[in-house]
Amino acid sequence: MEKSMTEEQQEKTDVAFQPSEEAVEQKPQGDITVESVVEAVLFASDEPLTAERLAGIIETSAKQVREHIEKLNEKYKTGSHAFKIEQIAGGYQMRTLGSYNYWLKKLVRARDESKLSPAALETLAIIAYKQPVIRADIESIRGVAAGEMIRSLMAKGLVKIAGRAEVLGRPMMYGTTKKFLEIFGLNSLKDLPKIEELKKPPA
Repeated sequence: MEKSMTEEQQEKTDVAFQPSEEAVEQKPQGDITVESVVEAVLFASDEPLTAERLAGIIETSAKQVREHIEKLNEKYKTGSHAFKIEQIAGGYQMRTLGSYNYWLKKLVRARDESKLSPAALETLAIIAYKQPVIRADIESIRGVAAGEMIRSLMAKGLVKIAGRAEVLGRPMMYGTTKKFLEIFGLNSLKDLPKIEELKKPPA
């Protein structure tokens, strides 16, 4: 069966795509085409990129960039993907389809709720490094009452009750949660920066 004009054009484009020696050295295993590079760059960018800027990054022409963006959008539509490449502020950007706004708004709300004030971060840091720790010790380090802040961190799922101390009154001890590790990108508490590393260098 003879190849279609589209397939022939794609082959010619891929053959003509000659990345720099540096790109070849860093290239991972697998087939890389102009189209896949356009997709990768747009996926990683947090701002719209013009066809000319994309062409400069990818080492191809602006015309080819536009053609491949059209092909990518056709693939996304055919494959029922949740995103497409749109023209925004004179450039191109990968964006989620409007029909998914309901779930994305819930994600934004969850992120907003997870934002921490400097006081909350300070309290959380004390708990992370001193855990299991009682409230009195947290307040002794911070110099202010910590009850409300601890409750707020517990409500966000970052702090949990880690048992009771074997001292008079058996006060509750606090520690961090699995969510704490996830949010701060830690595999375990052993991955926390060493206290010495956090100290300011001498002037």
